[in-house]
Amino acid sequence: MKIILSAFIYLFSSMMLIAQTKSIEVKDAQTKETLTGVYAIDQNNNKNYHITNNQILQLKIGETYKISHIGYSFKILRVETTTPDILYLEAENTELAEVLVTGRVFEDPVMNITTPDLSERVTQPKNVADLFRDINGFGLIKRGNYAIDPSFRASQYEQLNIQYDGGTKVMHACPNRMDPITTHVMPEDISKIEVVRGPYTMRYGATFGGLINMVSKRPELGNYGISGSASTGYETNGNSLVNMVRLQYAEDKFDVVGMYGYRDFGNYEDGAGREIPSSFRSIDYSLRMGYNFTSLERLQLHWRQSFGRDVLHASLPMDSDYDDSSMLSLDYYKKRPGKTLQKIQAKAYFSYVDHLMSNSKRSNFETVEAVSPVEATTAGGRFELEWKLAEFWTLFTGTDALLISRDGVRNRLIKQNMMGMPLDPPLQLTDKIWQDSFINDYGLFAESRYRINSSTLINAGVRYDMVNSDIQDPEADFLAYYPGLGSRTEHNFSATVSLKKLLDADNQLEFAFGRGVRSANMIERFINHFQVGQDPFEYIGNPNLDAEVNNQFEVAYTGKKEIDGFIDKLNWGASVYFSHFENYIVAIIDPTKTRKFMPNQEPIHPKVFRNLDDAYKTGFEASVGVNFLTHFQLDADLAYVYTRNEDLSESLPLTPPLRSKLSLQYSKNKFWAATDLRMVSQQDELATSFGENEATPGYELVDFRLGYEIFPGLDLGAAVLNAFDQQYYDHLNFAFRNQANANLSGLERLTDPGQNFTVFVKYGF
Repeated sequence: MKIILSAFIYLFSSMMLIAQTKSIEVKDAQTKETLTGVYAIDQNNNKNYHITNNQILQLKIGETYKISHIGYSFKILRVETTTPDILYLEAENTELAEVLVTGRVFEDPVMNITTPDLSERVTQPKNVADLFRDINGFGLIKRGNYAIDPSFRASQYEQLNIQYDGGTKVMHACPNRMDPITTHVMPEDISKIEVVRGPYTMRYGATFGGLINMVSKRPELGNYGISGSASTGYETNGNSLVNMVRLQYAEDKFDVVGMYGYRDFGNYEDGAGREIPSSFRSIDYSLRMGYNFTSLERLQLHWRQSFGRDVLHASLPMDSDYDDSSMLSLDYYKKRPGKTLQKIQAKAYFSYVDHLMSNSKRSNFETVEAVSPVEATTAGGRFELEWKLAEFWTLFTGTDALLISRDGVRNRLIKQNMMGMPLDPPLQLTDKIWQDSFINDYGLFAESRYRINSSTLINAGVRYDMVNSDIQDPEADFLAYYPGLGSRTEHNFSATVSLKKLLDADNQLEFAFGRGVRSANMIERFINHFQVGQDPFEYIGNPNLDAEVNNQFEVAYTGKKEIDGFIDKLNWGASVYFSHFENYIVAIIDPTKTRKFMPNQEPIHPKVFRNLDDAYKTGFEASVGVNFLTHFQLDADLAYVYTRNEDLSESLPLTPPLRSKLSLQYSKNKFWAATDLRMVSQQDELATSFGENEATPGYELVDFRLGYEIFPGLDLGAAVLNAFDQQYYDHLNFAFRNQANANLSGLERLTDPGQNFTVFVKYGF
């Protein structure tokens, strides 16, 4: 009898449970096709959410849910017995897949960082590379105030996959990197920076140390008609001025955005009051036009040019007379909701850099006159298909290409001999810099995203790159070093697997492994007796280098907590990583070879690029944020990386020291203010083979920033940078070069700006 009664109670309870739920199917309002992977989040308890199972939502009657799906406008739905069985969602206007990080936990790449809107709360003129200084784990490699490269976890240059808007690239023409990728775009045009912290995605080109995507400011959806903004900024240290104008016209089918910027930076003074040669001028403009065939299909054309003039590089042997670049990209994007093939996206781009450098303002100009016209061409693109193989199973397949070619020479007019006697007539010589070289990379990739359950996602990907390189006009001595020189083809295989686990609605755990492979760049392959490092050594390339491999493991944890009381909210995060390198590329002194130019000058023996057998790095990043008393926010960041070159028993080059930052912010209504304290430790882990012979001291910097909205659309920002006029330099700064005219020692590292007062005004309409 008890068994029968228990069964009856169980059956009755099940029927009551069924009676308290309602089945709802979610469809596309335009195509009327059923959507899968729809979220229904309980508005009374965000930890309670449902995902469509067999294309049907089972929702409790009497509860209110937020119904959402990526690419669609959400709806708030209170479930009643009379609620229709079918709910229609409207597709949002199509935007190109320029953004990698969408804010959706199961759509974002693993181990990602994204900045807030960089176009907000601006207080001073910037270079693009300066936008990285507030991202935990980043440092800046400086050769002046213009040629600045980002460094992340002791990876730099081509070890980082740096791109614009999900794939567009432009490569430098100068062998001394006077014109890195960050110099070819307006900082005011960058809305945010997205970072994947290692080789954890295969979809956006070969990635060794990390993926960096700089996202341009795009037309706001629904902001139809004419709109725009104008801004101007000034800083006292260097009498630097920046002006920018942005105009936009948009309608349902068509939009166009134009930008113009002018920058005029003067020589700055360091903390000791010395004038550092660092002035430059640049003019930039861009035009972007987009056409929406439907709300799900878009074509976009983007054209931009940048013109740099009279650029002084305090830590390089020459300056830039001009640096001109042109970039053109074409993007296509189509969504197909409800189909197995859900998305199609394609990109093609072309960029050209025309660069001229000379020593006309340097101390050795009376002895030898040097002029170097060089050029670089970058072309490429990507094509990707997104497949919905099952309710919780997405597959990305595609192909991409990156084609780089460079050429250029150094024309020397030698006016004096080694004894200082004038030559009449002067001796004219031409040195081949790039030797008419190219590197073409053709890639195939597949990446799968599978949601095991409502809280667990596994991601896996593979990638194949065929890299073809050749040198078409080699110097005789370079050909003698490598007599079998000719076309070379490499086959690189990369892979990744990661797990993302939601412990609850506020806590997330990630595990990732990635194998990233990078073939040698053009400097490492083909440079011939040129000074391209921190030190005065001549460098010789090696076209037979094996590709670098980064086997990286990482664990990351992030969380947040809402609190009632003095503290309003806590958020925190930490990640720990380890990388084992295969065939790591470094330049080592070769005693079998001698200096080619000025052969009696030390150092006599040049450096030749080679592969290491045993190298690794390990490190961590941590952050915590506290919101308190409604209007205050305190953030703390910490980053450390340790590297080791076991072959030479030293650190790897350009390894940054321990960095930390404290930021206290206040925001209320139209006013905000912030104080930043940056602390950088001494670095005594050195790569002596790279020219790092002395430990670099630590330093502390204090900045004050504030802003006020004078009236809607008009914002004023001001700052005091390096408020206490600290004289300092960073471990990643290069040393002064060929600066006797400026009374700066060639053994001393570039010092950074001293105290600086800035103001920035922006008006938007």
